[in-house]
Formats: sequence, structure tokens, C-alpha cells
Amino acid sequence: MSVPVVLLLTLAQTPVPAPLASAQLPADWPSHRGDPGLTGVAAGTLLLPLVERWSFQAGKGIVPSPVVAEGKLFVGCDDHKLYALDAASGALLWAHETKDIVEAPALVADGRVHVGVTDGSFLALDAATGALAWSFQTQDKILGAANRVVLAGEPHLVVGSYDAKVYCLRASDGALRWTFETANYVNGTPAVEGERIVFGGCDAILHVLDAQSGKELQALELGNDSQVAGSVALRDGRAYFGHYGNAFVCVDLAKNELLWSFADPRQAFFSSPSIAGPHVLFGGRNKQLHCVDAASGELRWKYATRRKLDQSPIVVGDAVALGTADGKLAVLALEDGSERWSADLGAELAGSLALADGWLFAADLDGRVRAFGPAPLSVQGGSGQ
Repeated sequence: MSVPVVLLLTLAQTPVPAPLASAQLPADWPSHRGDPGLTGVAAGTLLLPLVERWSFQAGKGIVPSPVVAEGKLFVGCDDHKLYALDAASGALLWAHETKDIVEAPALVADGRVHVGVTDGSFLALDAATGALAWSFQTQDKILGAANRVVLAGEPHLVVGSYDAKVYCLRASDGALRWTFETANYVNGTPAVEGERIVFGGCDAILHVLDAQSGKELQALELGNDSQVAGSVALRDGRAYFGHYGNAFVCVDLAKNELLWSFADPRQAFFSSPSIAGPHVLFGGRNKQLHCVDAASGELRWKYATRRKLDQSPIVVGDAVALGTADGKLAVLALEDGSERWSADLGAELAGSLALADGWLFAADLDGRVRAFGPAPLSVQGGSGQ
């Protein structure tokens, strides 16, 4: 998967487009943070208000964030299945049986969907049919998504495991290229920038690896009880992430030093951030979405939620899309955090949203997958209006 061109367009209220036809499938959101740098920025626009366009009921609760690519939505479930749904209608395309529950978000690349399972297996499936292409076995559960990096012209996948290792696998057949071992669990998704891989772990260290060899280029110790449970976002040689030491931080990778820290003495930061222009956005267990200045860490605004916010935001144009643990969906103004639209799912969310072609996709702990998009023209008075 190559780095997508991100178009930042202005949020619009009108006009309302027609329903998606089969030839107008959603643009890609192929990983749970949208791109290899994990910046959490989506292309396109949101046309408000959004309405529920379809829903699908899975067999049990859904923990991971959904992803959308090639006209399909992919999401794992506690019923030991990975589902592929038509992104325009919600129709079931296929369901692949796994040996355990699936809590990791999927990654779609090169015509395949890749996902980790809690039995430690990592699967590559044909995105069109769900047929198994290959599998690789780690020694413990996989909770984070994989990422893609091209090495010597060949696509490779990097994924972390609770066996305290990060693996680099050849995408064509799953052959192991290298393994890097840490001192504790690897929970998040490794971020990719050029030929370096950056991730934080439960060993409370920010690791920077050479993608070709897997050798560690540098490591930054974060301090006692500063385990990184979420994913790191990369932009312009800086890493942005939160940790259990009750702080969200920015690290200059060239200098291997902390630039700034946004701290809360009482609560940890699990949410993975979004980075857009001068804005960095992230949730906290202090029940708030924070927007801080990317250069200084100074607070720009905050948005209160009713529960701890481990979910991650998505920036689209001049708006922020957010799903919260208590099942609220909200679209906020990027500039000041004011609420532009909201809806209540009536069910808890464990994962974050996906956003593709102006549609929001949510999967909840009751096992329901739902899509929210612009109202069809017929609802607005017909195509002649």
C-alpha cells in the first residue's frame, strides 16, 4: 500500500448527494488509522446531517475498529470470524472462520486482508473471497493492526505481538524477514515513515528500527509506568503518542529527545492521535478529547465525553469524527471543538470509527456494524429538487 494523497476539503452542508451506486464505492480507509504514518486523516468531505444507511448483525460483540477498502468493509468479531461486507449496502460478502476471537483491526493491501488473532496467528486472506493465502504463528495474542512497508521492491508487513516481538513478513507468502524482541507486550500498530519503523511498547520505550534489517536505530526510555498501549503517529520526523505515565508526548526522532509533554496527573492516554496541520487530537481517560498545538503541546480546545476515551479521532477537512465508549457518534469543528452533529448508537464501542468517502462506519459490542452517510435525495424531496 503506497502512501495515499490526502485531500483536505471544506466540510459542507449542501448539496446532498444521491445514494452510492455500485460504481461509486467508498474511498479507502485500509487501516484503522488510514495511512502508514498512522496520522488519522481521511480524504473527502462530510455532508451533514448524516443518517443511518445500513446495519449488519454479527454473532457476538465486536472489539476492533473496522476498515474499508476496495468497496468492502472488514471487521473481526468475538464469534471467531472476520467479516467482509459490501460498504455501500452492508450485504455479507463472506466470513472467514478463525480459531479464536479477533480483536485486532485489519489491514488491506495488495488485494489481501491481513489480520491478527488472539491465538497468536496472523492471517493473509484474499480480499475478494476470504480464502486463506497464508498464515504465520506468533507465540501470543495479536491485538494491534499490521502495517505495510516496501523493502527492495517487495511489500512486507510489520506486526507486533504479546510475545514481546515485532515481526517483519514478506507479504507474498508470509516468509519471515526479521524479528525484533522487546522486554514486554507490543500492543499497538508499528508506524512506518520511509524505511524506519517506530512503535512504543509495554516496556515503556519508544523504539525506532531500520525496516531493512530490523536493527534498532535508537531507543528513548519514557520513564517508570509509561507503557505505550496505543499507536504512535508520525509526521515530519516527529512522533506523537500517549502513555500510561499520564502524559501525551511529542518526540523529535532526529534528536531522540522529548519536545513537549501534555500531562494529566490522574489519567493515562491510550487513544492514538490524529495530526492535521497545526492540530494534534487525542482522547484521554480523563473523559476528554484534546486538541493541542503540534509545535508546543499547548491546549487549543477540549471536548467532554461521558466515559474514558480510549477511542481515536479522525480528521476530515475542517471536521473531526469521533465515536465514544458509550456509543455516541459526534462530528466536531476542527478549529474550536464545537459539536456540529451527533447520534447515539445505543450500544458501547470498544474500537474507533472508519471514515470513507463521506461515510462513517461503526462496530459495537452488541455485534452490530452500522454505516452513516448523507440522506438519499428521495428523503430530501426527490431528484428533481
